[in-house]
Amino acid sequence: MAAGKEDTTMPDSIKTVAGGRCRSCGAPLQQTFVDLGMSPLANSYVKPEHANRMEAFYPLHAFVCDRCWLVQLQEFAKAEDIFSDYAYFSSFSDSWLDHCRRYVDMIVPSLGLGPGNLVVEIASNDGYLLQHFRPHGVPVLGVEPAANVAEAAVKKGIPSVVKFFGRATARELAGERRQADLIIGNNVLAHVPDINDFVAGMKILLKAGGTVTMEFPHLLRLMEENQFDTIYHEHFSYLSFIAAEQVFARQGLTLFDVEELPTHGGSLRIYGRHADDANRPVSQRVKALKTREERYGLTSLERYRAFDAKVQATKRGLLKFLIEARGAGKRIVGYGAAAKGNTLLNYCGVRADFLDFVADRSPHKQGTFLPGTRIPVKSPDAIREAKPDYVLILPWNLREEVMKQLADVRQWGGKFVVPIPEVKVL
Repeated sequence: MAAGKEDTTMPDSIKTVAGGRCRSCGAPLQQTFVDLGMSPLANSYVKPEHANRMEAFYPLHAFVCDRCWLVQLQEFAKAEDIFSDYAYFSSFSDSWLDHCRRYVDMIVPSLGLGPGNLVVEIASNDGYLLQHFRPHGVPVLGVEPAANVAEAAVKKGIPSVVKFFGRATARELAGERRQADLIIGNNVLAHVPDINDFVAGMKILLKAGGTVTMEFPHLLRLMEENQFDTIYHEHFSYLSFIAAEQVFARQGLTLFDVEELPTHGGSLRIYGRHADDANRPVSQRVKALKTREERYGLTSLERYRAFDAKVQATKRGLLKFLIEARGAGKRIVGYGAAAKGNTLLNYCGVRADFLDFVADRSPHKQGTFLPGTRIPVKSPDAIREAKPDYVLILPWNLREEVMKQLADVRQWGGKFVVPIPEVKVL
């Protein structure tokens, strides 16, 4: 190849692009995982009075670190801009609430928690999880950066601190004698731009002999099932166990156990402890999962390089279905104004010419427009009034729950559609 000329024979997904430095280990980021173009913040729903205003769009370009294997986005939007006034309230998913109740019923006897202990949840949202500790008599504290959702938790009687979590907040709480016997973080580890500061904060806040449990979508399942729509700006990191283990070890915490969960399309629940706590050895489940990740190729660039082509095929398949259905005079609406749906719709260029509206149970989203696509958000009653031919389920991980809630759709011959891992009519 001549000097100064780009090798145009290589697929775009294999070319290296400068992406700053890895937020975990600091290595240069050069390898693209997937590039979803420009997209607005996925939870920045547009109010009617702002419908004619411009929106900010940012690159949705994920890189993989070839040293520690953390898949990540660059930080274009500050966490304060994303999370300070948040539209996602965890309590509007029945299946998620049931998942959290079962976790509490398991962890309380497992760790022997009681009135003399303290449970701290980071990103505690509206108290959806901590409320389940009250029947057990276990004291709790929520740490939540979004004041509007923390207010909802306080109204439920859940003590909450409105702060972003990291070393500084951990030192403040520890100085107030509020160190934790159990630290919980559900779907927050991926949301923090400075993941090292976040995990270092847990090290400070955790009592000797204490336990950390974190849940996050599993990168292996994302790749296996083409779940590219879970990539959006508030998810700064996409974690395998191999990558997570290195992050925790760097801050003096050992991951000693792991569970695989069905939530969010396939998640991990990791269990951490202080590295010098020898009472809990690393389990066989940890060793088995690491072996499986290695066999799948999560320590090889070739596996990551193949992902972009799968994403492009899904985009073409969804557009083909929508074009053919609209061409046949069919009416299509969406269900679930979810962040993952906003990634999907913006990447695929789907707007109100394909979906008449999107319905959602949350009153905080009803009456707004989806970011970027400006599709109106209505209550689920609008589906029964419109009687569409197809309901596109955007939070596809909740499809069973959604189809049960909207069972009467089939009474007028309507059908459900899921877009991931490929378009399927149910």
